[in-house]
Amino acid sequence: MNRLYAGMDSPLSAAASQRAVIIPVPYDGTSTWGKGADRGPAALLDATDNMEVYDMETRTEVFREGVAIAEAIEGHGSPEAMCAAVKAATSNVLAQRQIPVIIGGEHSVSIGAIQACAEAYPELTVLHLDAHADLRDAYQGSPFNHACAVHWASRNVKLIQVGIRSMDESERPFIQPGNLFSGEHCHFTPDDRWMEDALIRCGREGIPLYITVDLDVFDPAFVPDTGTPEPGGLDWYQVTTLIRKASERFNIVGMDVVELAAHAGSKPSDFLAAKLLYKMLTYALKPTPIS
Repeated sequence: MNRLYAGMDSPLSAAASQRAVIIPVPYDGTSTWGKGADRGPAALLDATDNMEVYDMETRTEVFREGVAIAEAIEGHGSPEAMCAAVKAATSNVLAQRQIPVIIGGEHSVSIGAIQACAEAYPELTVLHLDAHADLRDAYQGSPFNHACAVHWASRNVKLIQVGIRSMDESERPFIQPGNLFSGEHCHFTPDDRWMEDALIRCGREGIPLYITVDLDVFDPAFVPDTGTPEPGGLDWYQVTTLIRKASERFNIVGMDVVELAAHAGSKPSDFLAAKLLYKMLTYALKPTPIS
């Protein structure tokens, strides 16, 4: 944990006092179309280093709460080995009573993190923001494929899916009844109504919540650099407002941002991903406003 988050030295410098730990997972082993997700973590962190750290909305600087960056999880060729490594690293962070924050990498990196959080928090709910359902039981011979990112969650915890606008017919049986909010529904329903419905579906106030964000939940106009962009996505304020409301109501115990397919010379997607992660940390850690 040598790199400073946002290039800033936190007052909480001791490892034990860090409230959140970022785990980069530059894995792109099962992507089936657009490549580049393995470059996502580095691009996100580089953009973070060039980001202004004062959050105008909350009048805070969340890096002061203690945000560590762990060594990247690399060198795992098979998705099974990668998921096992992510699960072990996530479990270690949870054992220190810190919030694990995974940055990918393709969406398969979320599987091990969700499993670790579910073991630590039996009442876990997963809030899944994505263009794709990612509910296949296996794809290309593996249940740890990016197309299977939340299949395990659908079978073992409460799963709320938001922004979905692409899926295979074989995934339909794994949708939890009433828990999928399509991109079309989010577009044609007033935001305050569909967001409240989604939050009610998450469960009672205070439950442990894991938030997984595939960046293709955004419309490609906002994030063109992702592995499988889909038209008709959400915008910045829809995504951040939902996450803010969820953080106000529930106990965020883990989260991730995945599928940034970084490309040289294209910075807007990198910067949005960095800013989104900063917002998510701000909402989850609730730093004290600067007077």
